Amino acid sequence: MTDINPYVTDRTELGASDDAFANDFIESVESLPSYRPTIGCIIPAYNEAESIGDVLESLLGQTRLPDVIHVVVNNTTDDTVKIAAQYAGPHLKEIDGVEQFTEVYVHDIGKNKDKKVGALNYGYQLVEGCDFLLGVDGDTTAAPDAVERLAEEITSDSRIGGISAIFSIDDRPIKGFIAKFLITGQRFQFAAFNMQNMLKGRNMAVLGGQFSIFSTKALRQIMVENHQDTPWVKDSEVEDSLLSLQIKSAGYLTKISAQSRADVGGMTTLRGLDAQQVKWNFGAIELMWPGQRGDTKGQPFHPNLRLRWLENLSMLTNLVTRVLFFILLLASLSISAFVFSPIWLIPPVIAILLNLRTALSMKNRNGRDIFFAVFLFPAEIYMWVRLGHFLRAWTKFLSRKQTDNWAAQAKAERGRGNGYLVPLVILVLVVAVLVLVWFQLDPFMQSTVLWIGWPILGVITIIQTLSMLAKVLRRYRGYKV
Repeated sequence: MTDINPYVTDRTELGASDDAFANDFIESVESLPSYRPTIGCIIPAYNEAESIGDVLESLLGQTRLPDVIHVVVNNTTDDTVKIAAQYAGPHLKEIDGVEQFTEVYVHDIGKNKDKKVGALNYGYQLVEGCDFLLGVDGDTTAAPDAVERLAEEITSDSRIGGISAIFSIDDRPIKGFIAKFLITGQRFQFAAFNMQNMLKGRNMAVLGGQFSIFSTKALRQIMVENHQDTPWVKDSEVEDSLLSLQIKSAGYLTKISAQSRADVGGMTTLRGLDAQQVKWNFGAIELMWPGQRGDTKGQPFHPNLRLRWLENLSMLTNLVTRVLFFILLLASLSISAFVFSPIWLIPPVIAILLNLRTALSMKNRNGRDIFFAVFLFPAEIYMWVRLGHFLRAWTKFLSRKQTDNWAAQAKAERGRGNGYLVPLVILVLVVAVLVLVWFQLDPFMQSTVLWIGWPILGVITIIQTLSMLAKVLRRYRGYKV
């Protein structure tokens, strides 16, 4: 009989036992349920009968379904509720062998004086228990992996308070010459804005409500710090911009996604585009300007507003150079004093190169985008349209006249209102007055004006051209917008 010493262990048996234990441990760990952060989606909808079905189809076709979807219909006069109700209820989808579940709820909150902001805050109360809030506009459709990309990015860094998708506009369904022209111009606006933010460390100045994800923890913190009952405040023309500033001020990062993409609804009429852009610009000026209008305090030195200041400075420069050039050109021609120099062709050539660079940076560019960039006139005409929005917004702000720009936009989208013609009328009047004054001057004064005016224009143009050249030469680091 062999004695077994309890203090002596067979190393062969030990090795086999250890391997078995290790395998069992790994299997038990792998079998543990992994925590999946929850995403609550809010879709504020106002008269979105034409698009709400596509929006819900887009969300239900995602590789990562939101855990719940709330459509919050407000002030609607069309069939938005009826169409959205067709998608209400549970939805089960199998993706890569894994079942995903979501449930769609449709809320008709009727008359709502706070409009989109009221709908957002109503929706927030429904999803505040989730880890993240996904805000989607009622006319925005996303790429199939958009939610998955946003979820991966925001969970990868606890410092991130919100991430915006890369926005563009799908121009394929657009009909009509004017509508196509305006949509192409808006695509360029989005592309340039998105690229600017990407090249600044992907720090996003504005988390657009069209398709952005927010940390509900960050939203709760800004509510406490700003003494608010809700994340969005009703007294700002640009609720998205103000919320982004508050998230940044609370110590969180505001980012633009590297890959998540969404197509937003564009404006297809001059009237509608004017109302939308004036509202955006007016709200941005309120946030930029020192002092306080109503309950919204200006924050001129906020880091998220640096890009806004640069945009307004750029628009002012564009306005001055164009108006001054045409005034001096007409004045010179009127007294046969104009002498053409090939050097004046350099700025337009650099502008074409910059527009082409922007077009080539678009992920879903098409022939119309290239045409818009290479032939200077479409981009130049669209710039004059934007200058009209710029002037209208600043005029409204400086007049201190209280106007409901949300209502003005809704009115314009219904095809009513002629405010968009005001800049054209003012331009005609200014030109008429200048022509009258010019012909009252004696030849010596006319020559003096030209002698001073052209060099001033030359200096401004040189600075502007060098700025454009720097943008043409900068590296895009592989980003696509």
